[in-house]
Amino acid sequence: MAILLLAAFIGVPLLEIAVFIEVGDRLGLWNTLAVVILTAIIGTWLLRIQGLAALERVRSQINQGVLPTKELFDGLCLLFAGALLLTPGFVTDTIGFALFVPQVRNVLRHWIGRRLELSMTASTMGRHPGGGMGEQPGKPGPHGSRHSPTAPAAGTSLKGNSRT
Repeated sequence: MAILLLAAFIGVPLLEIAVFIEVGDRLGLWNTLAVVILTAIIGTWLLRIQGLAALERVRSQINQGVLPTKELFDGLCLLFAGALLLTPGFVTDTIGFALFVPQVRNVLRHWIGRRLELSMTASTMGRHPGGGMGEQPGKPGPHGSRHSPTAPAAGTSLKGNSRT
C-alpha cells in the first residue's frame, strides 16, 4: 500500500506536468491558465450544489432513523472531488469531475464495498473461536509458545514473579 502511495505522489505530479505542457502548447499560456481557473470555479459551484443536496439527504435519512451510508459515501466523494478540482491540473480535474457523476460514485461504492467484504471475510477466516489470531490451545502460537495467550507461562505466578 505504501508503494502505491509513493507512486501516486510521484506519478500524478509528473503526469500533470506533462499534460500541462501539451495543453499549453495547444492553447497557449493564458488560455491554459484560464481553463485551470475556470475548472476551479465550476468545481466549487458543483460542490456547493451537490454537497448541500447530499447534506439534506443525510439529514432526511437520519430523521427517518436510517443510517445514511450511501449519502455519507456520496458526501465523501464530493468532498474529494472538490479538493481535486481546486488542485491545479487536468488529470485531477478529470477525476474530480467524474466524482460528481452519480453513476461513477455508484460504481465506486459497489467496488469498494466488495473489496471491504472480501477483506473482512479473508481476515476472519483465519481466526478460531478458542484463541486469538488463529491460535489453538496446545498448538504453537505466533511466537512458538504452546500456552494459552491468557494463561501465565509455566513457572510464573499471577503476581508477575517468575519462578517462585
